[in-house]
Amino acid sequence: MRAILAEARPDDAVLGEEHGATAGTSGLTWVLDPIDGTRGYISGTPTWGVLVSVADADGPLLGLIDQPYIGERFRGGLGRASVEGPMGEARLGVRPTRTLAEATLFTTFPEVGSPEEGAAFRRVASEVRLTRYGCDCYAYALLAAGQIDLVIEAGLQPYDVQAPIAVIEAAGGIVTDWTGGRADGGGRILAAATPEIHAAAMERLAWV
Repeated sequence: MRAILAEARPDDAVLGEEHGATAGTSGLTWVLDPIDGTRGYISGTPTWGVLVSVADADGPLLGLIDQPYIGERFRGGLGRASVEGPMGEARLGVRPTRTLAEATLFTTFPEVGSPEEGAAFRRVASEVRLTRYGCDCYAYALLAAGQIDLVIEAGLQPYDVQAPIAVIEAAGGIVTDWTGGRADGGGRILAAATPEIHAAAMERLAWV
């Protein structure tokens, strides 16, 4: 990916999990995570993915969540949100869940960061319909596809979240930090299908 970008977009910056940051002059930054979900990858579960996004100073403009094993590619940004895969191509859109009691919540690790962050997560989990673990970046794709309603995580890096932000926002969802601020720098991430469940989850997370 870096070799392609160096040839096709030599003036753009690159930030990746491997090889760090390369400066650019165009104002655009490509953010790369070749394998998001390494534990899923080595375990043989198709919940890992390749994350690619491009951002300017205001945040991600376009993102891809690609799961090559099952052949699904989720794309979002620039006015479009879609998924391509074995079932063909379809538009992405979040579902209109309004209350935590109706919501399905995902995260990657049950411990969710520090003990305090884990306790905050459990306050939300105690009120939702269903909580599931271990989906890595695929959880964000499921939110954009209208299958689930919330993803809450902590300790993320920019390359973990910038592509999911672009995909989810293009599908009509919301991604912030736990206080409602920008999420593209990583850290504590709250992704939600609707403003109502975003606000309800953020209220419970704010006690940390």
